[in-house]
Amino acid sequence: MDRHIKIFCLFLSACFFVGGCTSLKEPRNKIQYYTLEYASPGITGLQSFPVALKVERFTVAPAYNTNRIIYRDKSFKRDEYFYYKWRSNPGDLVTYFLSRDIRDSGLFKAVLPQGSGFQYSYVLEGSVDEFLEWDSEQAWDAVLSISITLMAANEPDVSKRILFQKSYSEKKACTQKNPEGLAQAMSLAMAEISRKVIMDIYLVLKDRT
Repeated sequence: MDRHIKIFCLFLSACFFVGGCTSLKEPRNKIQYYTLEYASPGITGLQSFPVALKVERFTVAPAYNTNRIIYRDKSFKRDEYFYYKWRSNPGDLVTYFLSRDIRDSGLFKAVLPQGSGFQYSYVLEGSVDEFLEWDSEQAWDAVLSISITLMAANEPDVSKRILFQKSYSEKKACTQKNPEGLAQAMSLAMAEISRKVIMDIYLVLKDRT
């Protein structure tokens, strides 16, 4: 092979090598993760019950069963952000924060997670029906809707096992039109729903005791 051709081939190989290294080091769009963040609702002045409540993991409606942030900007249309995600699936987020808030309320002797081996008196199941950013020309809103079912654990009569079933929905305005604003608004929605759920459970169990 001619000497000049060899030099040219070496030069070309070096260019490909440098180019490849450069592309590997080039910064890529970083995925940003968001979660809910709020203080447990303050509930005081109520008598606690000596019961253990088990909270099962909430299921999620198919349209929102992902950790990607879902948004709606047109009728009948749902889309998702690529680089912005929730830290966990909405079912896990709602289950965790609701369980935490019920426990922090101090109204029950124990709040047990799914899979717990301890005995429990009541079980709470539910679903996340909506968990999205609702965009319009005027504003962006966080929309959160859940449904719950409270059941007696040791009730042999199936017709009497379900004590309470109800749906909750909140829409909170985003102060900023970005994922951080959505996370703040969704946190407010979750806090409000959580407070209502706790009070409803309390009233049902109060009547039974």
